[in-house]
Amino acid sequence: MPTYQYRCTSCNTEVEAVQKFTDDPLTECPECDGSLRKVFNAVGVVFKGSGFYATDNRSKGRANAAKPAAASTDAPASADKSPAASSTGASSAA
Repeated sequence: MPTYQYRCTSCNTEVEAVQKFTDDPLTECPECDGSLRKVFNAVGVVFKGSGFYATDNRSKGRANAAKPAAASTDAPASADKSPAASSTGASSAA
C-alpha cells in the first residue's frame, strides 16, 4: 500500500497516511480541523544494470552510436558541390 503525504492549508502540519488506492483521500487536519491537501514530491528512480541506452542492449545500436555524424553515407560528398569542381566539370565537358 502506498504512503501519501498531506499538508494542512491552515497550520501547515504535515501528515503521512498509508492508504489503499481505493481509499478516499484525507480532508481534515487532525491538529486544527483545517483542510488537507496532498503533497506531490519528485520520485527518486535508480536504473541498475544495462539495457537503458541504445549502446547497451544491441550490437547494431552500439556500432551506429560509435559513428560520427559526418561519416554517414546518406549525405553526398561536399567536394562535389564546390564552385571549383563545377567549373572543372564544365570545361572538361566542352
